[in-house]
Amino acid sequence: MCSLFQSPGFYGVVVGLLMFLALWWIIWALLPPGPFDMDIHGEAGSFVPLLTMYVDIAKFVIGLASTSIALLVGSATFRATGTAGPLLSAFASPLFLLALSIVWGVCFMPFLALDYEAYRHNQKPYTRFRYSRNQAFGFSCLLCFALGYLWLIFVVKGH
Repeated sequence: MCSLFQSPGFYGVVVGLLMFLALWWIIWALLPPGPFDMDIHGEAGSFVPLLTMYVDIAKFVIGLASTSIALLVGSATFRATGTAGPLLSAFASPLFLLALSIVWGVCFMPFLALDYEAYRHNQKPYTRFRYSRNQAFGFSCLLCFALGYLWLIFVVKGH
């Protein structure tokens, strides 16, 4: 068990998972019981522009996070010493946070779209559970991205 705590990236994974769970619980606790209207003032289709905007934001964050991971890992081959080598283990936790940002964003987009589709076809109401889950996915995507970059800044500054 001790080796698990010492594995590179362990704390990044824990922070990312706890952030998602904490956000889900906080949002769920603050919401009224529901169900909720997804369309503004019950006007059919009025959520579509918001859905498009939310998906575009998630795609943007996912693109930045995945590019950052690729560039950082790829740059390990171009060290100042001129020798290729493994990436410093200090980068593992912020990289895992960036990876979880991608995971949360990828979960956010289809769940939100599926929930809206089910809502529009009167198959399932937009419940407190679904609303809080989607909010937690979206905000976890953004927060893991931001925290991963802050963590990277401190790691780079320390080395």
